[in-house]
Amino acid sequence: MDDQSKQSVRDVVGEEEWKARCDLAALYRLVHMHGWDDLFFTHISMRVPGPEEHFLLNPFGLLYEDVTASNLVKVDLDGNVLPPSTYGINPAGFTIHSAIHAARHDVTVAMHLHTDCGVAVAAQKDGLLPISQLAMNIMSDVAYHDYEGLALVEAEKARLVADLGEKNAMILRNHGTLSVGSHPFQAYLRIYLLERACKIQTLAQGGGELIQWDKEMQDKVYKQGEEGVLNEFFLEIAWAALRARVDRESPGYDQ
Repeated sequence: MDDQSKQSVRDVVGEEEWKARCDLAALYRLVHMHGWDDLFFTHISMRVPGPEEHFLLNPFGLLYEDVTASNLVKVDLDGNVLPPSTYGINPAGFTIHSAIHAARHDVTVAMHLHTDCGVAVAAQKDGLLPISQLAMNIMSDVAYHDYEGLALVEAEKARLVADLGEKNAMILRNHGTLSVGSHPFQAYLRIYLLERACKIQTLAQGGGELIQWDKEMQDKVYKQGEEGVLNEFFLEIAWAALRARVDRESPGYDQ
């Protein structure tokens, strides 16, 4: 056994990459804690700091509660698995995340889910409705991408990033939800708002007539929400609080 094979991943990668790995592993654990995981068929990615176009994904076949900083897989934009990884990746996950990271250099984190309520709203012709404050917190920033089957076709990348444009959340019709952000908490908060809004919508649709607000109110609520959470101070405090929750409830992710 050579010297490098004896080294831990933490010893092989730089300090910035190790922090990114810990943050991303924490996001996987948070998704599991919310019950948003779909075995190992969805994916969250994080750009590796530095000039190379590399990003991290989950090892295909590992459950989210088993994802750690060390077993995350580093890939380049051509899909090559880079050392120190020995795992493979989900091909559909690579298609979606490589497209986003190649086109949106402002994106550090991209999260994609297949929750019951997220897919239910994705299957509705009118998509997300302005019936809750949670929906209006996010819907002005939500794009839509039409279903094309499993995301395995190279040509879909261009259509996906064109549909996303400069927005930071997306409903993939008949498929699921997606969010992006330059900070882990931004991506997490956006998917949290979108998923909660989808759940509320599916619950409300089982009752009486829905109250829907106009575009003026949608824009007002979106602006109010964005103004409160975009400063760096809040992002760091909020993310530290979430990391502390993961430390308590799902330890071991940072190994």
